[in-house]
Amino acid sequence: MSKTTRATQMLEKAGVAFTTVTYDYDPNADRIGMQAAEAIGEEPRRVLKTLMAAVDGRAVCVVVPSDHEVSMKKLAAAFGGKSASMMKPADAERATGYHVGGISPFGQKKLVPTAIEITALDEPHVFINGGQRGLQVRLDPKAARDALKAVAAPLVA
Repeated sequence: MSKTTRATQMLEKAGVAFTTVTYDYDPNADRIGMQAAEAIGEEPRRVLKTLMAAVDGRAVCVVVPSDHEVSMKKLAAAFGGKSASMMKPADAERATGYHVGGISPFGQKKLVPTAIEITALDEPHVFINGGQRGLQVRLDPKAARDALKAVAAPLVA
């Protein structure tokens, strides 16, 4: 497995300190983020999942703890919109250039507005997908927010 991806290249270019962690990705897992947390032996609240959604028809990226679900109402509010919905997997892959299970908020094909769950910023470190299945980057959540120019908001149900 290569530890150099568009995501890690973006982080390096931005000067963000991070380390990589690899694990055995299970394509049959019901909840990919929870499987990643278990595989790397980390608290699920610190392993953030990357989801692609649309707010008022506009693509957005959402980063939340793997043990929570996104509130569509809160997501729409975070971007000043009226409604939000999850993207279909094929649309998310097309928009990001990554495969489902390996979608990272870093280094996506197109820059889209991003929101991160505000409680994640209280953690000393978080893990976020590094741009391929079975690869996580460990970094400071505030550095992740800054690199992504993300909105920090309450996003979980």
